This record gives sequence, structure tokens and C-alpha cells, in this order.
Amino acid sequence: MAGPSKEEAPRIGVALGSIGATPQWWLESAIRLDAAGYRALWCWDHFVGGGDRTVPVVEQWTILSAAAGATKNIRLGTFITNVMNRHPTVVARMAVTLQEASGGRFTLGLGIGGGEKEHVAYGIDFPEVDERVRRLEEAVAVIRALWGGGPITRDGTFYPLTEACARPVPDSIPRILIGAAAPRGVRLAARIGDGWAAEQPDFEKHLGLYLETLESDGKRRANAWIALGVGGTGKSGKDNLDESPWVRSPLEEWQRWLEAGADEVIVTVRTTADVDALITARDRW
Repeated sequence: MAGPSKEEAPRIGVALGSIGATPQWWLESAIRLDAAGYRALWCWDHFVGGGDRTVPVVEQWTILSAAAGATKNIRLGTFITNVMNRHPTVVARMAVTLQEASGGRFTLGLGIGGGEKEHVAYGIDFPEVDERVRRLEEAVAVIRALWGGGPITRDGTFYPLTEACARPVPDSIPRILIGAAAPRGVRLAARIGDGWAAEQPDFEKHLGLYLETLESDGKRRANAWIALGVGGTGKSGKDNLDESPWVRSPLEEWQRWLEAGADEVIVTVRTTADVDALITARDRW
């Protein structure tokens, strides 16, 4: 299986929790993780909290844009953007702007979304899974078309374009990762994405299917990127990394997942104590 060698720096990124967080905390944590040398910062796409809708929630694209200006080296990504929350033409323009503003550090993660109650509260459509999958597939096609600059005219069930232009054309096209947990989504990630944004249990369950689909579509594993989310369980405001291998033995844990087939890992962090722990653990790389 092709992939990064063990001699390369560990590709360990961090998903800073956006639920129960403030922009100030998120940015301060981002700056600290950048200085510590972590590979990437990722943000979720939510507008309200889950069980407690009164908690503050940091908006994904706004905070990543702010982080682009506040950091120097760390990569930035959406893990992941809900295709129902924004029209794909808007996502295409935002992604290019963020890519250019960050000096080519951005990765776009896209998925079909979830959390019906949040959609209802905000008046955002939440069709059945089948339609959301078809919307995702069409959205990726629209985004890729616009990144060519245009003008683009194309039919579409959900997102038709008429003489659509998108300038400037980015010097470096962002990578598109498809978030998927079920077999249908995993196959779609292999077919239309530049890689797969996976969570740990789903990665272990469906990696074989992903690789088989890549092969059947004539794609090389070396050209696909698997970003693996780990440590996603837990509650906002609760320390998540007590006795975690990402704190105690991060290099060994990274090598374990590298050998399992991941190209990078994304460790979920929700508190300042967890950020402190990761920064201390950086000395163990």
C-alpha cells in the first residue's frame, strides 16, 4: 500500500471543537498548535449545540479564515462542511479565497450532513439521505468546474450554472476530501474525491471497500488521501486526552495508524487542558 514513509514527520493534526467554544479560545489554541508544529487545524460545521442549544458555537468558515491570518505554517481544513448549509458555488468561492489567503494551506472536506434538528431550527432543507448524496455528488462537480475559472454553463438537478465565472483561478487547487461513514458514501469518496475523511471505527470497517473502489475506478492509492479522525467521542467542555496515546506515545500511535493505512490523523480537542497536553506531547515526536 503506497503512502508516506515512516521517516517523514508525523502527520498529526487537530480538530478544535467548535461547540461550547469561543472565537477567542479557538484562535488562541490555533496559534499555540501552529507554534508547536502540528500539521493541520480542522473545524466542524455546526451552527448550534447538540443537547444544549444555548452554548456558544464557533462558525466553521469564519474561524478558519481568521486562523489563516493568525497562523504561519499549519494547514487548515473543514472536517467537514455540510453540503446542505451553503450553496456549492459559494463554497467554491470561499475555498479559493481561503486557499489564496493562506498561501495554499487549505483542504476542503465535504459531506452530506446530519443533525436534522439543527436544520429545522435554521430553516435549512434536510432531504432524505438519497437526495443529500446526489446533492453532494453534483456539488463536487460544480465546485471543480468553477475552480477552472469559467465561464461555465451546465445542467444540474440541484445546481445548474449559466455563464458562471470564478476568478481568480487558484494557483493551487484545494484537495477535496469526502466525509463518509457508510458503504455508499465510502464508494462515493473513492469515486469523486481526492480522498476520504473518515472516523476511526468507520475507517477500520470500510478501508477495504475504499481501496477496492479506487482500484475498480482505475485510481492509484498514492493519489488518494485518507484523513482519519480519532478521539472523537466525549463532550464539549470535558477533557478528552487524559491518558491518551496521542499524549503518552504520539510517535508510536502515529506509526500504528500509518501502517493501518491512514495518511494523516486528526485528534479531537475540546479544552485548554487538552491543548496543553498536545503541546507537551510534541516533545515526544
